[in-house]
Amino acid sequence: MGKKIRFLIMALALIVFGACAFIIYSAKRNYRTEEEIYEKAAEEYVRPVSAEEGKNGSLPEGAEGEAAEHAPIEVDFEALLAESADAVGWLYCEGTTINYPVVQGKDNTFYLHHNYSGEKQNSGAVFVDADNGPGFQDANTFVYGHYMNDGSMFAVLRSWEEEGFYEEHSVMWLLTPEQDYKVVLFAGYTTVAGSEIYSIFDDPGREFEAYLRYCAEKSDFETDVNLEGARNCIVLSTCALYTATDSRYVMHGILVPVDKP
Repeated sequence: MGKKIRFLIMALALIVFGACAFIIYSAKRNYRTEEEIYEKAAEEYVRPVSAEEGKNGSLPEGAEGEAAEHAPIEVDFEALLAESADAVGWLYCEGTTINYPVVQGKDNTFYLHHNYSGEKQNSGAVFVDADNGPGFQDANTFVYGHYMNDGSMFAVLRSWEEEGFYEEHSVMWLLTPEQDYKVVLFAGYTTVAGSEIYSIFDDPGREFEAYLRYCAEKSDFETDVNLEGARNCIVLSTCALYTATDSRYVMHGILVPVDKP
């Protein structure tokens, strides 16, 4: 009887182990399949801008001053919009996994579980708060993305907890059909869902200036970014399940318009 019980226990253990292994394998396969969709999108709609092309904005010979700055990539928005009518921009940070189309839906639930082209996908999409106005013209625009265990989407935001990572990645780029922006990062920290930092400001003013100072004081990293006169910023937000269930990690960046190549 003892041998039969041990045999049954071993058999059950093998079944459980096999089931767990299958679940882990399936999850990793799904992660990879979903991320490949965004990798394909980047290959199709984005191209790097070379240093030579950047000279389109250089000063004439003998002129004084600084040459115009350009984003290091260019996006084919005509083609992107043909696939995704909700596309409003593209977010890119060199040396990280952030290289994604940005969409804006009619609510804040659809793109939690649908990708940029509207297909069902667990990793969802990077999307703008539905309550924000169009074109990133509000004083602060909120952009959300999932914290994925494979490091995709906005999982990398957690890396800005380290001062050294910020020093190597102090800017991002936001490209839109109308305008390209350099995103000058000035604050990143953990907060909670429903925090006052999720307040939307339509226009800059004293309250917005106080809001920016408050956010900068909470930052995990130190910067010398001048916030005086800032009129537009974006706030990137993701779940921070590695700390607490209702936690969020947020990143603030000033939008600085730059010329298109």
